[in-house]
Amino acid sequence: MEIPLSTVHRVLRFILMLFFAALMGGALAAEGDKPFEPVVGQAGRDVVWVPTPAVLVEKMLDVARVTPQDVVMDLGSGDGRNIIAAAKRGARAVGVEFNPDMVELSRRIAEKEGVADKAQFVQGDMYEADISQATVMALFLLPENLNKLAPKFLALKPGSRIVANQFAVSGWDPDESGRAEGDCGSWCSWLLYIVPAQVSGRWRLQKGELELEQKFQMFSGTFNLNGVSTAVENGRLLGEEISFTIGGTAYAGRVSADAMVGSGWNATRLR
Repeated sequence: MEIPLSTVHRVLRFILMLFFAALMGGALAAEGDKPFEPVVGQAGRDVVWVPTPAVLVEKMLDVARVTPQDVVMDLGSGDGRNIIAAAKRGARAVGVEFNPDMVELSRRIAEKEGVADKAQFVQGDMYEADISQATVMALFLLPENLNKLAPKFLALKPGSRIVANQFAVSGWDPDESGRAEGDCGSWCSWLLYIVPAQVSGRWRLQKGELELEQKFQMFSGTFNLNGVSTAVENGRLLGEEISFTIGGTAYAGRVSADAMVGSGWNATRLR
């Protein structure tokens, strides 16, 4: 029986389609067997992933003065490099990352680097993360992310350190800033913030009353005594350390909850 040439062509095309489908299926299966590898610039839930250069990671931990007594956290921890580096310094470190593939990658690297016992990675929303136990925040986030997180940063224990790659919290002046030296490309700048005690409000200072307004570590206000108001100037906090001047008299001391104590002076918060 003679088979029409058109039928032969259709059969050959069908066989070729099956052949290429098998090849593609095998390629996809092989691709699926490969470990996840992040790509610079890949989209994330809140920010694209760009890794902090290793030299800047170490500089950020240096300026934050990380020790084994610290709890270091990173929000949007990516491949975990900040957390793993902190764990290598003996700190207990926790990274929060939304991408589960990145979380698994971070865990694998921590295991390989021998710090899986100190470096923990949690899959979750960085805005919902509990950071209350952190003494150091090591971050690479955009200003919009940092601004949204600012109230949580201010709730940290006074003296906690926030060290950021490149970007600032709007309206906050860093306590220290600088650049890393070495191979850091476009990402060399760091900013360090020391979480200040909160002193806004009314205080009883000796026989008078302080009215203070605070903007991160800076504050100003008035001292009212017998109906006379004098400006509070040069007000600054560094964690719990406080300094200011009233009418040329300098005050320096520490803030602890609802009390300020210095050499020869003290103040208590008024409710």
